[in-house]
Formats: sequence, C-alpha cells, structure tokens
Amino acid sequence: MTTSKGTSRVRLLEAGWDRSLDFEASSEPLPAPTGVEVLVEVGACGVCHRDLLDREGRFPFQRFPITPGHEAAGVVVAVGPDVRDVKVGDHVATMHRDACGECAACRAGETSLCEAAAWVLGILADGGYARRLVAPESALYRVPAGLAATQAAVLHCTFGTAYRDLVTLGGLRGGMRVLVTGANGGVGGAGVQIAKRLGAEVVAVLRDARHADYVRSLGADHVVIAPDGAFRDTMPASGIDLALDSVGAPTFLSTLRSLRVGGRLVVVGNVVAAKVPLNLGFIITRGLTVVGGSGATRREMEAVLALHDEAPFTIAVDRTLPLSRADEAQRLVRAGGLTGRVVLVPEP
Repeated sequence: MTTSKGTSRVRLLEAGWDRSLDFEASSEPLPAPTGVEVLVEVGACGVCHRDLLDREGRFPFQRFPITPGHEAAGVVVAVGPDVRDVKVGDHVATMHRDACGECAACRAGETSLCEAAAWVLGILADGGYARRLVAPESALYRVPAGLAATQAAVLHCTFGTAYRDLVTLGGLRGGMRVLVTGANGGVGGAGVQIAKRLGAEVVAVLRDARHADYVRSLGADHVVIAPDGAFRDTMPASGIDLALDSVGAPTFLSTLRSLRVGGRLVVVGNVVAAKVPLNLGFIITRGLTVVGGSGATRREMEAVLALHDEAPFTIAVDRTLPLSRADEAQRLVRAGGLTGRVVLVPEP
C-alpha cells in the first residue's frame, strides 16, 4: 500500500444537485499501481460540463460512489510493473478513458472509440478531483514539463476534442467557412483558434454579447449573438462548410440550417437533455453529414501540442478554486457565462 499525507478527494455519493459534493481530507492509503496502472500526483483538474451530466446521473452505467473529473494533469510518482510508455517524473494529463489496444477501433488507431474501454474517468473509475489519481497508462499522455498544470489539465478535453472534431472528423481545410457554437467555452474557444490557425473563415455563435470581444481576440471573423440559441443565416448564400456544435439542442437546428449543400456538422455539445426533432428530408436533399464528436487520441494530442509549440494557443481558464470548493465550481459551470474552464487545484 502507498500512503501519503493529504490523499484528499471529492466524492459523488449519488446523483443529484440536492446535496453538496463530499470533500474528504484524510491520509487514506492508496494501493500501489499494479499491471499497467500509473499513480499520478494531481496538480490540477478541470471542471467540464460532462461532470455536470455525471452528477445528474445521466449515464445509466455510472457507478456510485465516484470521484469525478476527467481533466487532470500532474506528475507520475509510481508505475506498475507492466507500464511501458511513461516513467516516474513524467508530466502527464488524462484522456477521457483507457483503451484496450486490441479491438478493431484500437487497431485502426481510433483509441477514443475503443469498444472495450473499462476505465472511464468520473463514470466507471475514480477521476481527478483528488490529490492522487490511479489510471491505466493508456488513459494518459505526456505533456511538456513547462506547461502549467492548470492548462495541461484541460488541453485534451478542449483543444484535443476541437482538433479531432474539426480536422479528423470534419475534414477542415484552409479556405473553409467554419461555424462554432458556444464559442466562449472551452471546446468552442479552442475550435475558433484551431479553425483560424488552419486557414478557415470563422463564425462564432454566442449567447451573450459580453463575450464578443473575447472570441474576436481568439480569431473569430464574424460573431453572431443568439440568446436562445436560435439564429438565422449568418453567411452569404454559399453557407457554412463545416460546423462544430459545442452546445447541442438549443443551437442544433439553426446550425444544421446554416450549412451549405454538402456541408458537415460535428456535434459534441449536450448541455441540456432535450431531444431534437430532425427533418430527414432536409438532410437528404441537401446532402448533409452529421457526425457525433469524440475525444482525441494520443496521435491527435501530439498534433495539438505541436501547433501549440509553434505558436501558443490561448488556453482560457476562467478561474481556479481549491479542491474543497468543487461543489461551488460545478455550480458556476452550471450557471454558464464563463470564459473558458474552472480548474480545481489541491490545497497545499
């Protein structure tokens, strides 16, 4: 057993907002990593909108109690005997989940679509709202030692997701017109920057005009304000080539209608539980493609880090809070209107 002072963590005992997250500060021993497991001293953990879905019990296979958080970064302090890709002292950050390495998706390099993932952080396995985190090495990737933990923590879920959804799934090319909803958020703001970096003309959709200058500073060429999520045609008749919807139901239909004939929509947002009525005839007659977004692979994170090394992205952190205030952090995210992520940091 590995024992360390301050193995504090936050526990979600059952689904719902009617109680606070349970913060535990103790010297509870952690098991030494076995097999391909890695023990990480957590430096920071982002608070993602998916954490709110976890708290609401939106995934029927979720286990309780659970430590939330799939956006953690820190330093490796111990490794299991079968670990090959990382070593003690490496700076790492989390993927959303592990990968088996053997299924058809993994063999094709699509590890984020692994059919046998069993270590889904914050849902099936304890996540990063903690001082220490144990995870399989396939659920981690190396990050530069000079990248602040508060930024490294959120990089995969924001820039990694946006890169995969725009480039790998969306086929982003220079000269395209790209629309991004929720452009002041973590994924949305990353999407604006990546699209602009790769030569696109970018339309940013916001709920609140107060964020307009911010998204323009990220590279947006046009800003559309849509308080209720609905918006009219935003571009010339040729329309939008590629859209990244990081909101979901409130913006989905307007985003779909903004596409040119043959356009593509990648959906990664699901901020409300409402279902969307879909006119299949509209999709068919206009030859549209609708794709479900997903998290980045290690290969895609290498591409993101290379772009960041060439010219640093703005990795927006709205604020940092101590781990013991995780409940407050989630309620801030639920209220909306933030610029980037709220990030939790362990107390000294």
